[in-house]
Amino acid sequence: MTVSVLVLYDPKGPAIESLALAIARGVESQGAARASLKSTEQALTSDLIEADALLLGSPNWSGVTGTLKSWLDEQGDLWEEGSLAGKPGAAFTTGWGRHSGVEMTLLQLIHWMLACGMVIVGLPWSERMKESGSYYGAIATAGVAPEDLIQAEALGLRVAELAVRLRG
Repeated sequence: MTVSVLVLYDPKGPAIESLALAIARGVESQGAARASLKSTEQALTSDLIEADALLLGSPNWSGVTGTLKSWLDEQGDLWEEGSLAGKPGAAFTTGWGRHSGVEMTLLQLIHWMLACGMVIVGLPWSERMKESGSYYGAIATAGVAPEDLIQAEALGLRVAELAVRLRG
């Protein structure tokens, strides 16, 4: 049984795309999971509903981008319909500095997923968290470091593992 994990992101900037690709590699490393990598320019409401799990990413613009916020708002009342309830979800973001609002961006993404009844997945503990501060999801600041990609892959793998267990 293969689970489908949607990696959905606002493509404003190459850093967010680098994290999204690393997350997709982590998902695929699970073996029983398939990553579907889509930008907000490509994704449809049906992609959200059909996926078994979701990783949602936005560059930090003092919170989520207006583009992603509008896209999410246009998806209808998924929270009321229960379309995403019980599915694993996680967040990722990029920014220019650790204290430039990246935590707020992650929390806004998580807030939307919680409103939809999703099960939020965080990062497993690593020493990198002392530097990145990415307790709520994968982040990269001031460019993408190799350690940021490792965290992104770990988050993708963790979401995929939970999705497989929930489907099992």
